[in-house]
Amino acid sequence: MSEDAPSDHISKKRAVYGIAGMENATIRKDVVYHTTAAGPLTMDVYYPADVTSGARLPAVVFVAGYNDVGYEKMLGCKFKEMAMSVSWGQLTAVSGLVAIAYTNREPAADLDSLIQHVRQNADALRIDANRIGVFACSGNVPLALWALMQEGRDFLTCAVLLYGFMLDIDGATGIAEAAQLFRFTNPNAGKAIDDLPQTLPLFVVRAGQEEFPHLNDSIDRFLAKALLRNQPITFVNHRTGPHSFDLLQDSETSREIIRQVLSFLRSHLAPT
Repeated sequence: MSEDAPSDHISKKRAVYGIAGMENATIRKDVVYHTTAAGPLTMDVYYPADVTSGARLPAVVFVAGYNDVGYEKMLGCKFKEMAMSVSWGQLTAVSGLVAIAYTNREPAADLDSLIQHVRQNADALRIDANRIGVFACSGNVPLALWALMQEGRDFLTCAVLLYGFMLDIDGATGIAEAAQLFRFTNPNAGKAIDDLPQTLPLFVVRAGQEEFPHLNDSIDRFLAKALLRNQPITFVNHRTGPHSFDLLQDSETSREIIRQVLSFLRSHLAPT
């Protein structure tokens, strides 16, 4: 992470909720998952500190919907190096799951490569290949939705989508316009909520004080369609929350929503 960024820079903002012992998570840094002509792409893998030898744990992939070159130019560090990614990775690990954050160059193709690598190397990575969740926020959400819509992805068993740009539904164009403006990956032209597995559990959070045009409208439209098709969905509206409230608003409501996210992931990935 860039040392030049001030302490209040978004790249250095950690989640506003903490769990005792989260900093003790075991991290395998810079594990190569794909090699391109431009060099290797790597991932950081977070494990619970007390994981039993030989155990295969469910995993959560933190989806990166921006090209890392642009991300680093904009924020001074790669997605996986952000304090957000690190702190959420630690929270996930202390909750008994594996967390994966990664670098990319071609967001959609590289996410596919990452998922393929994790599944093919699940034993070496100590991951349960059939219990993988996705986590995405903001402009990373369209790519997460795209990944969930692909055929043969039954092993993706749940998704957390925080204050995210969703889908352009019923003729809306706000997501396409935002993708062009903010440069996030949006491979969902022509897609609809019916392209998602109907039984896939989703956790969707809306920031009531959202600053980005079209974002909350896309969530509202998505929720309406999800309810019509009886999608298993958990929805939280943080009435006073701004965009990135999990990093920027240290309130009991923000902390409670983070706790709910972790509980959702545990219940759907590692049911007792």
